[in-house]
Amino acid sequence: MKILFAATPAAGHLNPLLAIVRMVLARGDEALVATGAYLRPSVEASGARFVPLAAGADIDFTRVEEVLPERASLPPGPEQLRYNFERIFLDPMPPQAETLRRIIAADRPDIVVVDDLFFGATALFLDRETPRPPIVACSITIMVADRPDGAPSMIGLPPARDEATRKTYAAMAVGADDVFGTPIRAYADAKLAAMGLPPLPCSVLHSRHLMADAFLQTTVPAFEYDFGPLPDHVRFVGALPPPPQRDSTLPEWWDELDGSRKVVLVTQGTVANADFGELVEPTLAALGERDDLLVLVTTGRRPIRNVHGPIPTNARLAEFLDFAALLPKVDVLVTNGGYGTVQLALRAGVPIVAAGRTEDKAEVGARVAWSGVGIEIPSQRPAAEDLRAAVDRVLSEPSYRKRAAAIAADMAAIDTPATILGVLDGLVTKARGKDLSENQ
Repeated sequence: MKILFAATPAAGHLNPLLAIVRMVLARGDEALVATGAYLRPSVEASGARFVPLAAGADIDFTRVEEVLPERASLPPGPEQLRYNFERIFLDPMPPQAETLRRIIAADRPDIVVVDDLFFGATALFLDRETPRPPIVACSITIMVADRPDGAPSMIGLPPARDEATRKTYAAMAVGADDVFGTPIRAYADAKLAAMGLPPLPCSVLHSRHLMADAFLQTTVPAFEYDFGPLPDHVRFVGALPPPPQRDSTLPEWWDELDGSRKVVLVTQGTVANADFGELVEPTLAALGERDDLLVLVTTGRRPIRNVHGPIPTNARLAEFLDFAALLPKVDVLVTNGGYGTVQLALRAGVPIVAAGRTEDKAEVGARVAWSGVGIEIPSQRPAAEDLRAAVDRVLSEPSYRKRAAAIAADMAAIDTPATILGVLDGLVTKARGKDLSENQ
């Protein structure tokens, strides 16, 4: 098969698709990847052919503070979420759709795989006049669907346990819809109308999974809330494998990971890492005097010099760390709640301390706490004393590691490559059969 992959130009959106790229290439399929120009080396290192995005869709997310300077002035919450959706995901929808149409016409792929926030695919879903191949959406974050308790999405509310909470959630849902849901849907519909397309048949957030021909949710049900019956085309596929390490050179301190000290890994991911004062620096301050701990920091390829303040003697810093090799040696992960990082930790059975409120991170942190795999600190800038207490609790109470190990077992029970390839093959077979019957 020839498979077209299209990713929002951010590492957290591209890396899940590259994991699938490696699966299809391993069995002899052809893969094309459309994403940002600055990510071309990562695409070509996977063995896929790089295809550029059209102008207007090619955003460098490592420079998001420069590209969207007003974003930093918005506090975490519905207003910032609305801004992110409008500028980062919906404004590029027309050039993204143009990119997909151009590549489909020129290369005639058998199937298209997009990250679930690549809204250029939405235009193709709504275009009933132009033939297209099947389109699969791969999640890069939590599941968003109607909750039985009526809670609004993206603000990190755990499942309601009583009727009073359900009533509170219902009132909050009305407010969230006024601030985010209704205006963002109107914004998307205006974009679609300018492209000569009909409006969305559902909310913007729900369109992520409802409109795709298949939807791959990259976790296991034990980490997700119970949404009741989901559409048949939604599949939980387990955790995607981490990327292979291109540089096999281990850091000089690797031998210190010998089990003599508990290991704490701290990361702010690869996008929300412009200010290490949010999580990395307070964690170093919280754990810096602990002789019983080894604190590892990865800066997500940002310069280490961006980490300010004294570096404790028990800390080891690196711009990049091979999570596949490292996570089995880690006792607790401290993270701002990046979805991909959390899934990799759970794949290795590592318990978590999550602290983050921007983007989807409040929802990820809420699931960390709800699933029992760790502790959520509901703050964008947690205090050192709160981090110290949370890390101590996760290390001292076996229940967190036990729950993380249970989810790791659930993930191991899924043959993720076979499941994903089976979904792709089924859609292509169905599409080819339909084409054959129409041509007879």
